Amino acid sequence: MKQFVAPAKIFQDRITELCYLGAVSVFESGHVDLVPLWRRVLIGRNPRITLLRAALIGLVCWVTFRHVLLPVRISGISMEPTLRNGSVNLINRLPYWWREPRRGEIVAIRTTGTSVMYLKRIVAMPNETVEIRAGRVFINGEPLAESYVKNPDPWEMPPRRLGRKEYLVFGDNRSMPMELHVAGVVRRDRIVGKAIWQGRPDP
Repeated sequence: MKQFVAPAKIFQDRITELCYLGAVSVFESGHVDLVPLWRRVLIGRNPRITLLRAALIGLVCWVTFRHVLLPVRISGISMEPTLRNGSVNLINRLPYWWREPRRGEIVAIRTTGTSVMYLKRIVAMPNETVEIRAGRVFINGEPLAESYVKNPDPWEMPPRRLGRKEYLVFGDNRSMPMELHVAGVVRRDRIVGKAIWQGRPDP
């Protein structure tokens, strides 16, 4: 006489095996491969493929955060209230590979390398004549609307025409005297990239 095992009993036995040994893989051949759960999670069934995937992910991360997205921590108050002191941002280098920087964008400006950079806003573009009167910026004789600037100090700057590859950059915090601000005219080759988080100043 053949002996039959109730389906519930079979299910219970399989659950016990899973809990004790880990995941169970049933191949088309009908062979049951018992793989410890910790190994399946950390290494997978094929260690070579897992190592290849890990190396590929590591390479992508290295390229991304070394050459495309540069993480920066803001130190200073020159961009307040738009960007706060101590906040973290990412500098995206991709946009300026196929287009030029635009007015109003917050950009990273390198000093001697990319380990230390300034974050400033582009105020004037190449070949424009810029002037500051009583804290108000004028471009080619027309006042520039800057809603991000709060309580500006009465800065003064005589008219100056920018060169073909020159940009005028300032921080948003212009409540301090102009001589205390690290800003001014920068050349195009010093602009590294655009800040991903352009910020939103307090109302």
